[in-house]
Amino acid sequence: MSRAFPVLATTLAALSVCVVFIVPFVFIVFTAVKSGEQAMQLDFSWPASWHAWDNLTEVLRTRNWMVVRAFVNSAIITVASVALLVVVSALVGFVLQRRKTRWNGLINFLVLVGLMLPPAVVPTIFLLQGLGLFASIHGIILIEVAYNLPFCILLYRAFIATIPRELDEAAIIDGAGPLDVFFRVLLPLLWPVTVTIIVVKTVAVFNDFVNPLYYLPGTGNVTVQLTLYNFQSQFSTAYHLLFMNILIITIPPLIVFLIFNRQIVAGMTAGSIKG
Repeated sequence: MSRAFPVLATTLAALSVCVVFIVPFVFIVFTAVKSGEQAMQLDFSWPASWHAWDNLTEVLRTRNWMVVRAFVNSAIITVASVALLVVVSALVGFVLQRRKTRWNGLINFLVLVGLMLPPAVVPTIFLLQGLGLFASIHGIILIEVAYNLPFCILLYRAFIATIPRELDEAAIIDGAGPLDVFFRVLLPLLWPVTVTIIVVKTVAVFNDFVNPLYYLPGTGNVTVQLTLYNFQSQFSTAYHLLFMNILIITIPPLIVFLIFNRQIVAGMTAGSIKG
């Protein structure tokens, strides 16, 4: 009985993964390559005829190549947001872990509050309008950084706790300043958690739908998730083009996640045990 239980649990886990992840993806692929008439049925059937290339070219050409422009905007937002997240959260985690002051408790509390409380959309829009950043790429980059910062700070702080303080002290004795200690000594050692944050937040920011919808209106700054509206209207939906669009914007994050899957697991668990 004890030997059969792990096999049964593994089998159930594999079936659950297939039902939750693989089956919906196969349904997306099948619908994306069907004709418009067959796709309207929304059933899990084999395509009667394959229209992958026709659907792809029509999606790309819709509204003057909006999908291509959206990919460029999403790439800019993702790269800038993740770069700022890595630098800022690593510095904050370093200071919180290495410097003990009377403000640490308050700062840790604020970090947890930022992680747990939902964002206030209307006050944030008023703030962005006052700063002249509403409906701009710069504004949405700052929004993505602010909303994802608490999670990254907690990861970096937990990982830095496993690095001996003797490394900092040795560097200081050799004449290194605080920034030298961080960038030359600690930052190279933070590579596992840095890879985790880069991959996880790249997928999260690239796939973000709500924040661009609220804070980045207009077709000029459209992101890939908002292009899904191109094939939906009040009375009709072109399902074959809609699912082809979903397939296009799903494949890049999926590839990134599959390539760096092991690094993600290693970075998430590296700081779980303090040495």
